[in-house]
This record gives sequence, structure tokens and C-alpha cells, in this order.
Amino acid sequence: MTPNHLELKSADGTKINLEALYQIAPSCFTEVKDEKTGELRHVVNFTTLRQLLGDDAVDDAPEMYQFTWPGKQEARREAARPITDTLRPCPEESVDWDTTQNLYIEGDNLAVLKLLQKGYMGKVKMIYIDPPYNTGNDFVYHDDFSISQKDMDLFSGDVDEEGNRYRKNTDSNGRFHSDWCSMMYSRLLACRSLLKEDGAILVSIDRDEISNLLRIMNDVFGEKNYIDTIVWDKKSSAKGVPPQTMMVNVHEYIVAYSKSNTFTFTGEKRDAEADGFKNPDNDPRGPWRESNIKSTLKSPDEAFTIVNPDTGKEYTNTWAFSRESLERMIAEKRILWKESLPKQKEFLFEMTNENKAIKSNWGLFDSQSTTVYLKHLIPEVKFDNPKPIKLMEYLLDVSTQKDDIILDFFSGSATTAHALMNLNSRDEGNRRFILVQIQEDIDKDSDSYKAGYHTICDIGKERIRRCGKEIKEEAGILASNIDTGFRVLKLADSNFNEVYFTPKEITQDAIAGFISNIKEDRTDLDLLFGAMLDWGVQLSLPMSKETVDGCDIYTVNEGDLVACFSENITENVVSAMAAKMPLRVLFRDSCFSEDKAKINVFELFKQKLDWGEDEAIKNIRVI
Repeated sequence: MTPNHLELKSADGTKINLEALYQIAPSCFTEVKDEKTGELRHVVNFTTLRQLLGDDAVDDAPEMYQFTWPGKQEARREAARPITDTLRPCPEESVDWDTTQNLYIEGDNLAVLKLLQKGYMGKVKMIYIDPPYNTGNDFVYHDDFSISQKDMDLFSGDVDEEGNRYRKNTDSNGRFHSDWCSMMYSRLLACRSLLKEDGAILVSIDRDEISNLLRIMNDVFGEKNYIDTIVWDKKSSAKGVPPQTMMVNVHEYIVAYSKSNTFTFTGEKRDAEADGFKNPDNDPRGPWRESNIKSTLKSPDEAFTIVNPDTGKEYTNTWAFSRESLERMIAEKRILWKESLPKQKEFLFEMTNENKAIKSNWGLFDSQSTTVYLKHLIPEVKFDNPKPIKLMEYLLDVSTQKDDIILDFFSGSATTAHALMNLNSRDEGNRRFILVQIQEDIDKDSDSYKAGYHTICDIGKERIRRCGKEIKEEAGILASNIDTGFRVLKLADSNFNEVYFTPKEITQDAIAGFISNIKEDRTDLDLLFGAMLDWGVQLSLPMSKETVDGCDIYTVNEGDLVACFSENITENVVSAMAAKMPLRVLFRDSCFSEDKAKINVFELFKQKLDWGEDEAIKNIRVI
């Protein structure tokens, strides 16, 4: 028996959906023989599924409620379609490569989301995105969903089946909105599986596409998982607006959806002095403020009397609390016995309890202070409308715990990373970020480009470097506890030559031209990270390298994955790898001069780790 090859493809979205369906309805599955491989595979028996669903199943009905647009079906197929791309590590552009748990990934976010599915499925607590608002000049994701203008016209109603145009084809009816919807739909479908069951996604948006976004989110996450639409003010006034303007827009939205009903906000965090919390009597329970206990909503016949135990004075009124609750509050010395009307002590520590509801109107978060700060941080870069850092800190504060993973796949200037590191510094958290940003070009005539920042990614990475350095300096002796580093990874085509994926289509003459199945410009580290993606090993885990008998051995997270890509490996190399008690073992084909060598290594691992045949087949792979 010899080791099997790694699949070297991203997760197949259709298989993810099948697995989810199998968990709740296994009886609707059956097995058939795969015509290509000859192996048995699970498939859905739709007759059985319809029987399970009863009257709640429907085929194409002449009329039914749905939200659709030209290109939606292809966007759904594209979200599920596996790819052979990979992520190439760039230690030279990273900060604290060996120890950081943060990731900065450059490339198209749809492809990156697919590549992350194996390692991060069900691991992300919160996804925040600030996508293009579709204002007509900021659309950079030009997906090709393979729909012709003829099909577009027919599907959107601009022409009938006979070719007769019966509705004016304006921008509001054509590809302008459809392309944006398809772009968002495929990415939201791909990211959903990354969320934990108690996770949530929050999407910044303006008024231009909020109605379409809500419909798409209902489709992907379910209407019952809609939390609310948060409103925040980006301006404090309408100064400078022409007098003929009827209404000026001073706010934006954050649409919030949960993965399931188990998500809860961590509660509104309050600033003690700003919200009137003080401790003038040195109450051991901490800062407090006065709060009413009288109710204006109850009828007079619901009034009852409470008594100050120190003076005997009686107070009769309609109270907001029951008699039993007030008696307990009196015993706990929470009541302030004012001359005219008693009040209660409302403690700060109780206002920051977990799972407290938060308001959907967040008030003013002025971006001007952020713009001024960023001008100080990177003087040579002009930031256009950056999200306020305080807004992002607050959002992270109320929606995540200290050890959560946060994903932002439209990361722009990296505000999410900046806010996350600020928050970790403040509450000693260990939140980790995964940022994804396409390599969008900077205007060559701009000061940013002339200063050496040629893409949005260049600006984002430099911002993290500089704000991380500031945070460390401010933290002083506690700086070592704050992770301000990040690993840079870049989307690239496969590490492997085409013959690896399409052997039946390659001629003998072409095969003779391939010296190796691995591309010449790829390093051991490229192969290691490609294998981590395929095997579902998280990309932020610590790793080390050692050399035995001239062969480099890579160890991920003290044995989650142990790999060697050197030629002519020896028994000493195998012994060193086995000593790490690995969960997974990886070689490349060129490590072995012949199949007999593969079999020997296979048997050595079985002996040294006491693996059975099935365990060895599962745990040892080659590329």
C-alpha cells in the first residue's frame, strides 16, 4: 500500500450543501456508482425528500414570491464550484511571521473564500464587510457570470420571446444592479459556511443598494436570522447643503444577520463618565448613576407603598417594579431615598453584562477625526472616506469575545485590523483577523503611488504595520501580549503543472516536457501552505523547520502537520518526523526514487506510530 495524493482543490460547495442536508435528513440519501471513478457516492433521492417535506415542497410554480435577477443561477453555481488556485506565503512582507495569528490575504475574495472553507468552516465568529456601494464608479469585481445580452434582455423583461422590446432598458433595470447582486450573492453564499453557529455577519451599506442587499441576505441567511439594520450618523449637521435640497443624507447602515438563533450581542459597553456613572459614596459595586423607579404607564389603582427602613417614611406611587423586586432592592441598598421621590442605583457593571440588548441607532461616529489621524499615520497617503475607527471598535466590542476570529473580505484600508488591535490592547483580548483585499491599482498620478503605494493592499499593509507599532509603544511593558503582526498570503494559480489535473488530456510528447509536476518557481513554503489549505489546517498556526540528514522537515503546530519535500529521505528523517507524533504526514513524489521507497516509508510510520492500515492511508499523503 502506498500513500494517496492530496486532492489539491478547494472545497466543493455542492458537497458542503449535501453534507448539511445529510445531517438533518439522512433517509433521503442513497448510493450510486460514480461513472468516472467506479466508487460509490451519496446522492439525494428527490422522491424521498419530497415525501419528507410533504405539502411544503414545491417545483416551479407559475407564481411564487422570490427575488431574482439575470445571472443569479450562475452566481449560485460559481459560489459552489471548486478551484485549483492556492495562496502563496510572503514572509518578507509580513510582520512577526513565526508568531502572529493574523492573516492578510491579497486576491479576489471569492476565490479566497473558497480556499478558506476547508480550514475555517464553522470557525469565524463575526464577518464584517464594507463592499462597493454600487454608486457607479467604485465597482472593481468584474465577475463573468456567462449570460449574454440577449438572455439578459429576455430574463429581465426588456424584450419578449419574439424579440419585441416593451420596456425601456435603463441602468436601473440592466446589468448595473444585476452585476452587483451577482457579485454579492456568490460571495455571501461562499462565506456563510465559515461562520460559527453562534456567529453573525454585519454589512455596511448606503441607501443605493440596501433594499437589494436585504433581499439577498434573506435568501442566503434566512429572513428569521435578520437581527436589525443599524443606523449610524457620519455627519453631525447639514452645513453647506444648497438651500433647495429637501433632505440631506447624514447616515449609513450596517445590516446584521446571524448564522442561527444562538448569536447574541455581548452587550452595550458604556463609558462611565460619558454616561453619568460615578461612585461618590465608594460603593464596593463600583460606579453608578440615578435611575427612575416610578412608572407612568400604570393606572393609579396599581400603586402601593414602600418604606425607608432608616427613617420610616412612606412613599406611595405606581412603581416600575413589583413589590417583591423593590423589597429586594431595598434590602440590597439599591434605593436612593430622595425627599420627594425615591430612585435606584443603576450600576455600570450591570450595564456591561453579556447578552444585553443594544440600540439599533448608534449615533454619531465622525470620520473626520479618523481622516486626521490617518494623515498623521501615513502622511503620503490620502484616505477617501475611511470608516471611523471608533465605529469599528464598538462593533467588534459588542459582537465578539476575546478569542474570536473576525473576517473582513472587503478590507480596503484595513480599518478592521486597526480597530481589532486597539480593542485587544484595551481589554487584553486575543481576537484574530483575516483580511482579504483585491490588488486594486492606485491612480499613477496620485501622491500615494509616487510614494511607492501602487495598490490598496500596499496601503492596508503599511497601515497595519504603523498602527501596530504605535499600539506596542503605548502598551509599554504589556506590548508582548498584543499581536500586531500578520502573515501575508497572495492568491495565485496552482503550485502544480496542468498535467497533474488533466492527465488524460496530456500527450506523451507533452509529458516529456515536464521535469516535475510542481512549477519551477514554487518553494517548499508554497507547497506547505497549499497542503494546509487542502488538508483544512488553519493558516495562522505556528510552524518550525529543522534539518535531518540534509532534509528539511516542517512542523505545523507541534504536529498538526509534518512535511518533508526533500529528495532521498532516510530512515532518520522518517524517525524524526514520527517522533513528533503527527496527525498528518506529507511528502512529495520526488522524495522517493521508486514506489518501493514509498511503501517502506508507509510501513515505517505504521510501526513507529502504531497506526493501522486505515489510519496510515488517512494520515499520510504525497503531492
